Order: sequence, then structure tokens, then C-alpha cells
Amino acid sequence: MADTTVKVDSQTRDRFAAVAAARGQSVRAYLAELAVEEENQIALSRATAAFREIIARPGLAEAFDAAFPDDAPARSAGRAA
Repeated sequence: MADTTVKVDSQTRDRFAAVAAARGQSVRAYLAELAVEEENQIALSRATAAFREIIARPGLAEAFDAAFPDDAPARSAGRAA
């Protein structure tokens, strides 16, 4: 992979260097790891939003319980659990 230069102010550079040093990493390694972590957070946020949209659909829990009765939550007499 080819190297490139990113221009940041000296305060930001120093902050990245301090964090990287505290983690026992080079700034290059720290920034590479930070980019992967941020990409993962974006993907997780999208997946979470999709999951919440799906589970909010009326009847989904009941349909799941009907399809997988062995995994359905226990029901109290006369009440849903």
C-alpha cells in the first residue's frame, strides 16, 4: 500500500501521537485501527437500525414464536410473558 500525507493541525497530530504512544502503537497503526473501528461502528449502526425496524413490525414476535415453538418464551396463565 502506498503512503500518503494527511494534513492536520499540530495539536491534532500531537493528540494522535499521545494516544498512539499510550497504546504502544505508531500513529500509522493507531489511525489504521481507528479507521477499521469507525467502519465497524457505522456498519453496526446500520444493522441495528434495520433490526429495530424489522422487530417493530406488528405480529413479528408472534409469527416467530409460532414458527419456532420450542424457543418461544414461557407464557403465564392468562398473560403473555
